[in-house]
Amino acid sequence: MKIVFLGDSLTWGKYGGDVVAEVAQRLPQHTIINAGIGGSTVLNLLNRLDPVLADDPDGTFVMVGGNDAISASQPETRRYYQQVQKVPGGIVTPGQFAQTYRDLLTRIQLAHVLAWVGLEPSEYNPETFAAFQQYNALAREAAESLNIPIFDLMAHFAPGNVQPRPPLTQVEINLIGKRASSGWSDYEAERQRGGYTFTFDGLHLTPAAAATAAEWITTFLEL
Repeated sequence: MKIVFLGDSLTWGKYGGDVVAEVAQRLPQHTIINAGIGGSTVLNLLNRLDPVLADDPDGTFVMVGGNDAISASQPETRRYYQQVQKVPGGIVTPGQFAQTYRDLLTRIQLAHVLAWVGLEPSEYNPETFAAFQQYNALAREAAESLNIPIFDLMAHFAPGNVQPRPPLTQVEINLIGKRASSGWSDYEAERQRGGYTFTFDGLHLTPAAAATAAEWITTFLEL
């Protein structure tokens, strides 16, 4: 089978652990394609869906919502989403997210492509965590309405105690880009410094966590 993983930086895998590469190692008999792009919202995924479907995949694993949740809960990041990701006003509202997510999944099904949905984890601060929960619930509703299987990565990692931390700002967004382009990879030291469990910055998986996630996802797909 040809399986496309469609999503944001958690799918892209160039900043932190590479879940898709880990899945590909575990499924050598299948063609695994990474269609993740850092910073993507569900609006971006819908806009680039046509080329994905044009590649005639058998299935698509969709995992998005973190950036949407951040845009809604962390106002100082909205300039990035507006200027770089071309999100109107820099925010994806819950209503807009729910409708667009359903449109995305519907278009995948109309193309006669299997679909799976992944729900993203977070442990940055309580506000971000609550927003992820809200947007994951909306993604779940969209998937369930279309009888699409759901893998809840948030529930699997489930941080026990999300610590209070300052709001995310443009500074953190810029740091992600700078580190990703420079090849920075001191993930474990950063995880320890920040007091995180499965991420190194509250949002992106460590390599060890990505390998664990890949094991779970591989079992979930049942290919």
